[in-house]
Amino acid sequence: MGIGTLGERTLHATLKRFLEPDTSKHEIPFGGYVADILNESGITEIQTRGIYHMKVKLEALLAETNVTLVHPVSRQRWIIWLDPATGEQTSRRKSPKQGKPCDALYELSSIAHLIPNERLKVCIIMVDVEEYRRLDGWSRDKKKGSTRAERIPIELGETIELDCPADYVKLLPENLPELFTIAEFAKAARMTGFTGSISFKLLRELGVVVSCGKRGRAGLWRVNRDMVSINT
Repeated sequence: MGIGTLGERTLHATLKRFLEPDTSKHEIPFGGYVADILNESGITEIQTRGIYHMKVKLEALLAETNVTLVHPVSRQRWIIWLDPATGEQTSRRKSPKQGKPCDALYELSSIAHLIPNERLKVCIIMVDVEEYRRLDGWSRDKKKGSTRAERIPIELGETIELDCPADYVKLLPENLPELFTIAEFAKAARMTGFTGSISFKLLRELGVVVSCGKRGRAGLWRVNRDMVSINT
């Protein structure tokens, strides 16, 4: 099958085989849904993006058994452009943007209410990918607003396991100052203001960061020391 016919499935299928080599434990009906993996550890669901789509399914599965939600974050990308008319492709180019574990916060914010559930474990896997994009965007060079056709994993990196809210300290950007505003958090995480504020909201709801006054009109925050001590 050609590039683009599987959408996100190459990355999804690779992770599924990596996490559970026994294919007889893949795509198992359970509770009215189909689990990506069902084995002695419970259910594993792999979601490459759009975790908000998983809310209802996760709620149902967690009522019955342990669930591990696996979410890959692109650590390094090599971009390959495709001409949608001819199928011709360019040589790959290394993207200057590098993914970070904290990038997962934005996606996970949609299931904030499920994170304290003791049956839920979140697993972030850093992965290097070749990303194929169609030259079908709205800009003159057809790149802005273009469609991502496929992501091919070429190397798996660090795995970050998040078993409870305290573990989300692991997703904080390394260069975060002791006291910071939401804007400073977004800058340290190299996020836009919108993405940074949504990601920060998750950390606040989980108790990873706590309020400690103001600097001018902006609220000041610090990392919850109790949660840091749990992870040291």
